[in-house]
Amino acid sequence: MTATAQKETLDFQAEVSQVLNLVIRSLYSNKEIFLRELVSNASDAAEKLRFEALSNEALYEGESGLRIRVSVDKDAGTLTILDNGIGMSRQEVTETIGSIASSGTRKFLENLSGDQAKDSQLIGQFGVGFYSAFIVADRVVLTTRRAGMQPDEGVRWESTGEGSYTIENIERAERGTEIVLHLREDEKEFLDEWRLRSIIGKFSDHVAIPVEMLKAPEPVGEDDESKEAAAEPEWEQVNRGTALWMRNKSEVSDEEYREFYKNTCHDFEDPLTWVHNRVEGTNEYNSLLFVPSRAPFDMWDRELKHGVKLYVRRVFIMDEADKLMPHYLRFVKGVVDSDDLPLNVSREILQHDRKIDSIRSANVKRVLGLLEKLAKGDEEKYQTFWKEFGRVLKEGPAEDFANREKIGGLLRFASTKSDGDAETVSLDQYIGRMAEKQEKVYYITADTLSAARNSPHLEVFKKKDIEVLLLVDRVDEWLVSHFTEYKGKQLQSVAKGELDLGELEDKDDKEKVEKAAEEHKHLIERVKTALGETVKEVRVSSRLTESPACLVVDHHDMSQNLARVLKQLGQDAPVPTPIIEINLEHPLLKRMDAEADEDRFGELAKLVFDQALLAEGGQLEDPAGFVHRLNRLMLDMSA
Repeated sequence: MTATAQKETLDFQAEVSQVLNLVIRSLYSNKEIFLRELVSNASDAAEKLRFEALSNEALYEGESGLRIRVSVDKDAGTLTILDNGIGMSRQEVTETIGSIASSGTRKFLENLSGDQAKDSQLIGQFGVGFYSAFIVADRVVLTTRRAGMQPDEGVRWESTGEGSYTIENIERAERGTEIVLHLREDEKEFLDEWRLRSIIGKFSDHVAIPVEMLKAPEPVGEDDESKEAAAEPEWEQVNRGTALWMRNKSEVSDEEYREFYKNTCHDFEDPLTWVHNRVEGTNEYNSLLFVPSRAPFDMWDRELKHGVKLYVRRVFIMDEADKLMPHYLRFVKGVVDSDDLPLNVSREILQHDRKIDSIRSANVKRVLGLLEKLAKGDEEKYQTFWKEFGRVLKEGPAEDFANREKIGGLLRFASTKSDGDAETVSLDQYIGRMAEKQEKVYYITADTLSAARNSPHLEVFKKKDIEVLLLVDRVDEWLVSHFTEYKGKQLQSVAKGELDLGELEDKDDKEKVEKAAEEHKHLIERVKTALGETVKEVRVSSRLTESPACLVVDHHDMSQNLARVLKQLGQDAPVPTPIIEINLEHPLLKRMDAEADEDRFGELAKLVFDQALLAEGGQLEDPAGFVHRLNRLMLDMSA
């Protein structure tokens, strides 16, 4: 066949041109993805050549160096993608380019054996990536020649993307494929070389085949030699061309991991730790996950998507693939590269599938295992992690029921037996030093650590030397509402319900409280009358040893602290009516019991209630009234 062979105009094999229009106009949400698709196709062509040349080295035609070149002609308004891969014959062009959704890569893979397919590094299998060129171009010209064929068997394909194309044979000396995009007037931004470099760096940075662009021209001298040197175009590789996560971890140094993290995750600091895995079998993928050393400023923006980068066969698909990592692990950075994931046709949306669930579950276990190892092996490093990401991890028990126990082991708290403000006490440590016959893990929630440490609810626990965890983060209320048990030990708030110390309770003290309640029934009724609907109940306290009173809520009621947190967040949560517990041994209660004037008694009762409310971090509804009552009491005392 000669280069003067008959030129034909043929209709696309797809039934209607609307299908092509759908592919061009509606399939892709991001215009710049067209370059990813065309570079991926070029990479596939290079890999096909590399594979076929294993049995026929002559296919290289004396040039074994494979590459992809991207260039622009601003005057002509064209963008060119050129590769020296396998190329296509006329029949292949007709079958793959002329038939929408007919993938040459997919057909190639179908003809490989299991091991061959496994070892191949082919990317695109959808059969529509080429047509993404029409997103930005109103005319596309493709010239190609298959490796091993004669120069006069080159092929030229051309279309405006409106339902038909032309195809003809041409002379072409070089093997491979050249695609020229005649850009639309409103898409000239893709003639900017720095814009193209950015897109290649984003989507194709780790494609194994070098992607080259012309170097920016340097200033030249007046001599002929300088001018001659400047006239020769110089190409430079603009992608890194290696995917570190595809290498065996035994071959990668710690420094390489750190540099990769900084470049890929855009962080100036070294990662705290990382985990690198390759999974083989029915669901093959590589993962390289990092725990940063510092939390980003937008960590608490729940509307912002966080997560790992998703690659398919080293081609970037999407950032922040939250389907691969739960929200409570949103601080984890890195990549997951799968050989086969269920994406939509545009490769922009990750579809739900068992493979996704499997990868997600495995990722979670690896990260939690990594944190467990860090906590056991390097407590100082783990504290660095906890200070930055502890509050995020506390969301875990509510979101991930299956891993509640694992997450529970990673939690850290301040306690009545810890020094300073640092959260260093684990639940395992707490359980390990529980008092004999102690059955529950006791905790208190408060706005601040100082408020928690000085809460009147802790008085009996201090007396009996029982450790209490101090929970002062907003998220702690969310945590304890979903995380109620750890290793068979129930977590119990010291500010909810009647105090039940189980076997730790002194029977004599209990009988003493019951007897006092019976003897001072009249006082309890007077306090209830004075406070009215402000309190649900008045009872004698077994918690208090120093304070006159404290406020508690029923076991199933919302805590006072949670009600305050929700109010601060702008939610109109129902505030539970508290129960006031009084300490009959306190001088103030004895003074009240002796008070005959009911008005004065009422003032004292309200004062005691307000004090109890302030002691637990609450806000007074009538601060001026409180001050007035306090001043009056002080004047009476001085009289």
